[in-house]
Amino acid sequence: MSEPLIRTIGLTKIYGSGETAIRALDDVNLVVNDGEFISIMGPSGCGKSTLLNMLGALDQPTTGEVWVAGQSLAKLKNVDDFRAQTVGFVFQLHNLLPTLSALENIEVPMQGRVANPRARRERAQHLLELVGLQDRAGHLPNQLSGGQRQRVAVGRALANSPKLVLADEPTGSLDSQSGDEILQLLDKLNQVEGTTIAVVTHDPHVAQITQRVLRMQDGRIVEDHRVNNPLEEDLRMLAFSKLGEVILDPDDEPLAEISPEEEVILRKLIQRLRTNGTGN
Repeated sequence: MSEPLIRTIGLTKIYGSGETAIRALDDVNLVVNDGEFISIMGPSGCGKSTLLNMLGALDQPTTGEVWVAGQSLAKLKNVDDFRAQTVGFVFQLHNLLPTLSALENIEVPMQGRVANPRARRERAQHLLELVGLQDRAGHLPNQLSGGQRQRVAVGRALANSPKLVLADEPTGSLDSQSGDEILQLLDKLNQVEGTTIAVVTHDPHVAQITQRVLRMQDGRIVEDHRVNNPLEEDLRMLAFSKLGEVILDPDDEPLAEISPEEEVILRKLIQRLRTNGTGN
């Protein structure tokens, strides 16, 4: 059996010390295989982005280990080389260089990695075509829509053919149509190119198009399951929502919208979903 692309062992990150210390990650053990498309969900402050930063060598753990593509991130001789060659980043804000064209922005990560200018240009042109913007090659970021700028950011993340793409709320600043286009693009990259993708998101709609959902709370992974279909995901979202918590608590005030009998049925369903939530 091949080695997983990602493995974390006892991964813990503590900010500060003493009574004011914040345990952003708490003994996280995670395995992600090559070619998976996963989403990481949970409330603000649960550790989602901290975990993503650890996987991309943007931050270092307090204790524990992180392995990506067979490399221990604690033993990297050149962190910049690792990031450039192994990981591509897509953030909520595209962070494109405003004075460079779409094509030039995609070429930037290849500087110093691909010596031949013609090869860099051909690779950038291929990626622009892949993200559907071949006719916008010469446009500056301010001449592109928000969705188009994010597509360029995805192309830039792929510049050096990384094994892993990490996306932190990539649709968070987009309208619903542009967000759907980015999701379809990420799904295409995973299905056609075989790129391993990890997406941090608050949006259940984003999680529904991935293959696997990790739910975090208080720095821990509290649920890990495979996505079967969107309707089942909607039920899971209900089970772990505030409404789900109210339905589970028999001491809460009865809900006016449903009968006591219906609440009992929903309680049993939610209990089952929560019990089975850690299965793959």
